[in-house]
Formats: sequence, structure tokens, C-alpha cells
Amino acid sequence: MNSATLQPPVAVNPSTRVHTLELRDVHTYYGHIHALKGVSLHVEEGEIVTLIGSNGAGKSTTLKTISGLLSPRGGEVVLRGSRISGMPAHKVAELKVAQSPEGRRVFPRMSVLENLEMGAFVNKRVDPADLDRVFQLFPRLKERRSQKAGTMSGGEQQMLAIGRALMAHPTLLLLDEPSMGLAPILVEQIFAIIQDINKQGTTVLLVEQNALMALAIAQRGYVMQTGSILLTDDARALLQNEMVRKAYLGES
Repeated sequence: MNSATLQPPVAVNPSTRVHTLELRDVHTYYGHIHALKGVSLHVEEGEIVTLIGSNGAGKSTTLKTISGLLSPRGGEVVLRGSRISGMPAHKVAELKVAQSPEGRRVFPRMSVLENLEMGAFVNKRVDPADLDRVFQLFPRLKERRSQKAGTMSGGEQQMLAIGRALMAHPTLLLLDEPSMGLAPILVEQIFAIIQDINKQGTTVLLVEQNALMALAIAQRGYVMQTGSILLTDDARALLQNEMVRKAYLGES
């Protein structure tokens, strides 16, 4: 396991930012259910940005809309200045956007190595440098490279899900609930590794119910409620916001 410890997020100078991702008034539906109601947000190159909110707020739907798993009926998803709204998921992946899904979704009958190789499908080949990077971040995966993914613990499967996404060599990494179901010590380790990934040059959009941990490593955050953006601010300001503290940090 990587031995990194959580560090305060590095401030990003707005004047040096390169626009990476923008959602402009996005509306997404599940059948007749209006799941995203005019969501607008942006992520700049080199940032960790987090979406926090309760179950059903629209956080995972936002990631699926970005990655092409869902197609919005209104608004635009723009990646580095180019509109990608409605683009098939495999085409979005070719633009160096990778998602680690909620619930891990590893291939249980395949080995750790085979799962990682699946993550490199958009590159048409497995780059040994990408595999080495994943094994450096997650030494446990190297130790268990031949083990079937379905026999691993929840924490190990989460490492594998993130590692598989990294095999696509993404410039934008979408993480959906990486701490879900993990013991507190593993949660801290996973978040430290997310910081490591970011420091190595990958921009991160993080969906997370553990608002305290997410805001501790992010530069900025968005609070979602019933499919809309309720509040946005610097992460440190959100940590001090009375409404956020009461609603999402468990303070009375």
C-alpha cells in the first residue's frame, strides 16, 4: 500500500489555468425522470474538484453524463473547448477521460492483471510504463496480479478499479464514491493516493459522500441537491460553511 499521507491541497493560480471541462446548463433524464436540472460547473487543468451531496442528488448522473454513459437532453458538455455532449462513451474515453465507477465494477473472474489490461483498451496496447505506475501507486495489486478480482477485499477491488482507469492514461479522471464501504484507515490511504495521482498531472473530478475527506484534498467543491448545484466555493470555504457543516459533516 502506498504510504502517502494527506497533504493540504495546493492552491492553483487562476491566471495560469487551462480550461479542461465545463458543463453548461445540462439537463439529463432517466426516461421521464428529470435527473439533472440545469447543472453548470467547470474543472480546470491540474485541479481536484469534488461534488458532494446526499444520495439521489445527481452526482453519479453528472459523471455518467460527462463520460458518455448518459446523453443530456439539454445543455452542453465541453472538453478542452470541444463539445462532447451525446458522444458515445468509447469516443469520450479516447479523449483521455476515464471513470472509476461507483461499486468498483471489476471483472470478478478475471485476474488483477487482466482487469488492468482491459483498462488500456482505448490505447490498443498495454504500456508497461502505465502498468508500472499503477503498481507503484498500489503495490498490493502487483503482489496479487494473478489473483482473481472477485476474491479480493473491497479495498483491494477499489484500488483495482482506480488502477484500471489509470491504464487509459487519462488527463481527466472521474472518481465515483471511491471510499464507499471501506474501513477508515483504507479511506485515508485511498484519498492520499488520489492526491498522488493528481500531483503526477491528472485532473480529478471526485464524487464523494465523505464530504470531510473530499473537501480536505480538493481545491474547489460543488454541493448538489435534487439534480441542481446548490452551492459552489473554494473547498476550505465550504468546510467552514455552516449549512455544509450541518448537512454533510454531521455537526448539529
